[in-house]
Amino acid sequence: MVHIFAFISYVFVSCITPGPNNIMSMNNGARYGVRKSLPFCAGVGTGFSLVLIGCILCNLFLNRYIPRIVDVMTVLGAGYILYLAWVVWKDKPKEEKKNARQLDTRAFGTAVVLQFVNPKGLLFGMTLITNFVFPYYQSIEAFIMVLAFNWVVVFLSCGCWVLFGSVFRSFFDKYRKVLNGVMALLLVYCAVSLFM
Repeated sequence: MVHIFAFISYVFVSCITPGPNNIMSMNNGARYGVRKSLPFCAGVGTGFSLVLIGCILCNLFLNRYIPRIVDVMTVLGAGYILYLAWVVWKDKPKEEKKNARQLDTRAFGTAVVLQFVNPKGLLFGMTLITNFVFPYYQSIEAFIMVLAFNWVVVFLSCGCWVLFGSVFRSFFDKYRKVLNGVMALLLVYCAVSLFM
């Protein structure tokens, strides 16, 4: 039987630590506030649940071919994370970007797509299912419980980062360019660290 504390610890630590989802959540909280950022959090939870479903359905296949899949997803994920860094770096105050067409970083759909190219999330999902679920449980009920638990934890983790960004909104507005540079560099670090 799976050690429940190890399972819960792995989920919480993996979800709350900085990564593309949490950095984007903090940025959204600072730019738009909590309420307008919640669709992004829901999109992260939903997209991640879809990734977990894929991990459940394809677990045996993924284990057999994992080196090739990880290499491809690492490159795709790094590219998307670098694109997100560019979007954060080029962010302008609201009044300056009325006519500019940009990626809506707080959108539900953006968050869902991010999960399919987020190497941290993909590797987390494969590890979670392979090590904590499949060896012990293979019932629909167990899968639903794991999906529901993870959705809640992911949503709350992103929500914490949104709240942090929102609380320090005036500070972020005052030092927008410097903080956007720092957040963009953190995203670049996330992308580069995939190859270390």
